[in-house]
Amino acid sequence: MILNQISLRASLSKSFLSHFPRKFNPTPSLKPSQNPRKCFSWDLSRPTLACYAFDEFPNQVNEENLKGIEFLQLMEHRGICANCQTYIWILDLCLNSGSLVECKKVHGKILKLGFGNESVLCNKLVDVYFALGDLDGVVKVFEDMPNRSVRSWDKIISGFMEKKMSNRVLDLFSCMIEENVSPTEISFASVLRACSGHRGGIRYAEQIHARIIFHGLLCSPIISNPLIGLYAKNGLIISARKVFDNLCTKDSVSWVAMISGFSQNGYEEEAIHLFCEMHTAGIFPTPYVFSSVLSGCTKIKLFDVGEQLHALVFKYGSSLETYVCNALVTLYSRMPNFVSAEKVFRKMQSKDEVSFNSLISGLAQQGFSDGALELFTKMKRDYLKPDCVTVASLLSACASNGALCKGEQLHSYVIKAGISSDMIVEGALLDLYVNCSDIKTAHEMFLTAQTENVVLWNVMLVAFGKLDNLSESFRIFRQMQIEGLIPNQFTYPSILRTCTSVGALDLGEQIHTQVIKTGFQFNVYVCSVLIDMYAKHGKLDTAHVILRTLTEDDVVSWTALISGYAQHNLFAEALKHFKEMLNRGIQSDNIGFSSAISACAGIQALNQGQQIHAQSYVSGYSEDLSIGNALVSLYARCGRIKEAYLEFEKIDAKDSISWNGLISGFAQSGYCEDALKVFAQMNRAKLEASFFTFGSAVSAAANIANIKQGKQIHAMIIKRGFDSDIEVSNALITFYAKCGSIEDARKEFCEMPEKNDVSWNAMITGYSQHGYGNEAVNLFEKMKQVGEMPNHVTFVGLLSACSHVGLVTKGLGYFESMSKEHGLVPKPAHYACVVDLISRAGFLSRARKFIEEMPIEPDATIWRTLLSACTVHKNVEVGEFAAHHLLELEPEDSATYVLLSNMYAVSGKWDCRDQTRQMMRNRGVKKEPGRSWIEVKNFVHAFYVGDRLHPLADKIYEFLAELNKKAAEIGYVQDRYSLLNDVEQEQKDPTVYIHSEKLAITFGLLSLSDTVPIHVMKNLRVCKDCHSWIKFVSKISNRAIIVRDAYRFHHFEGGICSCKDYW
Repeated sequence: MILNQISLRASLSKSFLSHFPRKFNPTPSLKPSQNPRKCFSWDLSRPTLACYAFDEFPNQVNEENLKGIEFLQLMEHRGICANCQTYIWILDLCLNSGSLVECKKVHGKILKLGFGNESVLCNKLVDVYFALGDLDGVVKVFEDMPNRSVRSWDKIISGFMEKKMSNRVLDLFSCMIEENVSPTEISFASVLRACSGHRGGIRYAEQIHARIIFHGLLCSPIISNPLIGLYAKNGLIISARKVFDNLCTKDSVSWVAMISGFSQNGYEEEAIHLFCEMHTAGIFPTPYVFSSVLSGCTKIKLFDVGEQLHALVFKYGSSLETYVCNALVTLYSRMPNFVSAEKVFRKMQSKDEVSFNSLISGLAQQGFSDGALELFTKMKRDYLKPDCVTVASLLSACASNGALCKGEQLHSYVIKAGISSDMIVEGALLDLYVNCSDIKTAHEMFLTAQTENVVLWNVMLVAFGKLDNLSESFRIFRQMQIEGLIPNQFTYPSILRTCTSVGALDLGEQIHTQVIKTGFQFNVYVCSVLIDMYAKHGKLDTAHVILRTLTEDDVVSWTALISGYAQHNLFAEALKHFKEMLNRGIQSDNIGFSSAISACAGIQALNQGQQIHAQSYVSGYSEDLSIGNALVSLYARCGRIKEAYLEFEKIDAKDSISWNGLISGFAQSGYCEDALKVFAQMNRAKLEASFFTFGSAVSAAANIANIKQGKQIHAMIIKRGFDSDIEVSNALITFYAKCGSIEDARKEFCEMPEKNDVSWNAMITGYSQHGYGNEAVNLFEKMKQVGEMPNHVTFVGLLSACSHVGLVTKGLGYFESMSKEHGLVPKPAHYACVVDLISRAGFLSRARKFIEEMPIEPDATIWRTLLSACTVHKNVEVGEFAAHHLLELEPEDSATYVLLSNMYAVSGKWDCRDQTRQMMRNRGVKKEPGRSWIEVKNFVHAFYVGDRLHPLADKIYEFLAELNKKAAEIGYVQDRYSLLNDVEQEQKDPTVYIHSEKLAITFGLLSLSDTVPIHVMKNLRVCKDCHSWIKFVSKISNRAIIVRDAYRFHHFEGGICSCKDYW
């Protein structure tokens, strides 16, 4: 079998002799008819090697070199004949003296005296010629041997193998097989070593493996060990393992070959397991085995196993071996445990380049640039040369730390050392200047570098991406392809990230098409960036499709999509995909956890958020900043004040997002005072507030109508230069509108240099809340004229405005236009506005019919709106119809019972009123008490109905009596007992029914300056009597009184209300 594949017979002598030139030209004669034993024969110009030996070399030799010849001459002179043993002894003398000349002369004597056929002498001559480097002599001796024994073949094959002449060894082995000589262990071992050094050696090795099996020598470690090494070197690890397993007796070399084979081929776990078997079998591990297994531990991050191996290294006395120590230094550097790494390094008796490179690279990769540079300096002092990887690691460390000066010094060393053209170093240098924001130098270097290095082009794409310079990034991207460079998996993400950052989705989509054309559409890294781009720009369906095309699970791709859903307020979808990701067995990263927790915060899913919190903690992210910020937002939005503060305090490096999460969370959950306290604390800490911070703080002030603090925040906004920010201005419009200062809201709106839909909606809603329906309608028309498209929020404000001023026909027209003109499908809030619009105007039957014909199921808000109007208009029939549905939906809501009870009361149906109140008591439903607030001298005073707990209660009631008297004098008639029957009116103390807003306004008139408007907030709707009373009081006190109830603002001045008594 082997002869067919490696028949080197026809070219053997020519190939051999071409390496050993002589003063004569041999003529090859390897004809098929020749004796195959003469595989090195040729025609010589002299008949014998003896003639050649004596004629070719001169006789002038020194005395020391003629000792062997002199001895032979002495023996001849005395008539003593030399035998084989004599010549062996004399050849040893030649070998010891190193004289090739003497050896050839002795060889001539041997041939002359007829000892040329002695195998023992021929083998000795082969040894001597090999030792003295005369390969021609070896060939001639071997060729002229009358009987070439297997020992002779072994000698010549081993000799040529020691000279690392792999091709010649394979030729000789082929001839050996042709002559039907059975190879020995030595033959096979040598030829396998020759295969290891031959380009196509693995093909020969597999054939030789078959012959080894044929000869029954596979169990021999001498043969199997190099075969294991050969297979492992060529990546045939399964074949290597089979050879290893077939060994009857495994020596240390066998174990080393197999373990190192596993380690070198990426089977680190198998290497470690095999080492454990070796240790259990009692085989003494060599330093090389320790080095291989330690390297395997480092690669797969089994650092605890590596530390145990370190103990074995000490036990077996290998702790001073350089390559073992190098492996230990690398292990501890990657952990990272630099205390142990430096300890091993210091104790090394002999340090080489690898020792320094390992520790320097470890320090640099972990960001310890100072220590790495110090060691780098010591390495140069010891005249050791750092490799390119080490220099690149140092440059990367400087880039990460922004240490441009040190990086420039390294750049100088790179130029001096002549390694500036190395691809790794070039990339690291360019990365240094890019990360240190020295884009100009980076660009200059790029222009002088080897432009065929695609890494450099990628780094430049990143450089211009950092500047959000899309035009230059795209120019680089286009130029690299013009010059014939093919973009790789890192090129596309670099340009796509810039498209994402600057919002150039169109260009990103074009690059996506090129990604598909160049076959990168299934690359995980490229797809993760594409998903991120589409998700951030709201094209979540496209992002979802890309995710589903991936053939492997990738956490970055999943978290990019989850984050996109959360950012676009699709919180349920975000949580759905987060759950699916976990079910697939994908371990979430910090981005996934923070996005999922943010989604829980968005829908106030506290329980689910707490579960994800626990998962993130178990996964080792307890100190992650992004997760910490998300948790602060979750607990703050869910009103868990204590937990929110606790998570906030846990964050060591608080950033603006941490503070914003606490402020906005408290504001959204109704803890507005806490939000403002945190904002004040942030200012005291002299932390820079962002536009989002100011927006949240303004919203908090708006929710509690704290106009004083809100104006202070507005002043800070102007001072910090955020007054031109659209989102901040929108928050200010809402703030002034909610605080009753609609003129300030209008001023802020008019002064905005640029408006968006939120701006228009905020102003329309503000007009609506203040009862300025016509102004709201006019602003809506203007909004359409400037090309701003109305949305659902716009129509809620617009329909409410029409309702507050009785614009029934116009309001219904706007409702119809939602679907017909603007393509908007009305939501429950819009239907509720229409019901309020119709019923407030007294068209209760029409309102009922509208509800019954609605395409959606009416909710509690719609029925409550109808019931409230029935109470005002005393329509019991429709009111009972509305109450029936409302009680089915919300049987525990006190407002339903109160409205129903009041409806019966104003209609004079006292029995029905009493039954309603009894039903309320039986069901354990408690009425929410009416409460009003007023701020006086930086302190908020609260009042309940008939409240006498205030310190100035006596003065308040005394002044209230005066106000009532003055109001009565100009026409005020008190409607005190509209909800009480005659018997109750006689039994009750009239003061216990004084509503809270009357007490608050009276206190304000007592305490505030005449020039300050009275601002009062109430948690319930203002009753008819109080509304009438406030009109008269505004006239007799000549004061502006602004009351914000649960539905709208009432501006009282000069005896007139802004609602025009339509509310």
